[in-house]
Amino acid sequence: MKNPPHALAPAPGDVHAAADRIRPYARRTPLLDLEIDGRRVLLKLEYLQRGGSFKLRGALNAMLSMSPDDHVVAASGGNHGLAVATAASLLGRAATVYVPTTAPEAKARRIEAAGARLVRHGAAFAEAASAALDVAARPGHRFVHPYDDPAVIVGQGTVAAEIVADEPDVDTVVAAVGGGGLAAGTALAVAGRRVVAAEPEDCRCLHDALAAGKPVDSAVGSVASSATGASRVGEIAFDVLAAHDVTSVLVSDDEILQARDRLWEECRIAVEPAAAIAFAAWLAGRVPGKLPCLIVCGANADWVAR
Repeated sequence: MKNPPHALAPAPGDVHAAADRIRPYARRTPLLDLEIDGRRVLLKLEYLQRGGSFKLRGALNAMLSMSPDDHVVAASGGNHGLAVATAASLLGRAATVYVPTTAPEAKARRIEAAGARLVRHGAAFAEAASAALDVAARPGHRFVHPYDDPAVIVGQGTVAAEIVADEPDVDTVVAAVGGGGLAAGTALAVAGRRVVAAEPEDCRCLHDALAAGKPVDSAVGSVASSATGASRVGEIAFDVLAAHDVTSVLVSDDEILQARDRLWEECRIAVEPAAAIAFAAWLAGRVPGKLPCLIVCGANADWVAR
């Protein structure tokens, strides 16, 4: 799923403009300052965002940048669709969200509950996206890309902008990667600080792209794939990440689930597996820096500990 040909490269100043634009609608989520295993770490509790994930920020910024009369169309494994549905409800706009038949029921029912029209189509995200793009080509309709749109990327970057504003001594920010929108927005927002992009070993589209020097197709298969299951990193997102010398690290599914369970045991934070990826990388010692901040990015699952 390619970005529009007219898309312009996002810039750091665009993140601050997006923050001003979405402020009336998005929550400013808190930082939690912890010591775990004798090490200090900050958690950005973005799972407390409206809609249950950071995705609301990008959806709001994209929708506030288009005509208010456009019927918004999205394709999603779940979180982006819920963000679009939530943003549409907040802004009083119509939205249709396509999801694959494999989308978690917890996410699908929340999309419908937010007021969007939900369409289940195809067994994989690519099939749902193709159907959504066909509908979005109709007059009066507009497609909101889940990660490879400049307005979406800079909207996601407002998460990191809040982090560095609230704790200027942060030297590393860790973001989980699906299609790369959150990590790219983070790189734009952190003003020279280190960015670590964390991915599951079996959903590693950014890692493979960095190795190849360009976006390439990558296998998808992880406990976190409903949220990080892009088979190819976004082209705009990749250009931003490559230009900012972002570090890529991988974590196993076992490490992700152990990190998710430990978030519950240590903090009573209940999140979906994708939101534990950054914490998993930090627990495994793959995150450098004296004061890192980990983005706990979403909680749209019917969660139970193992």
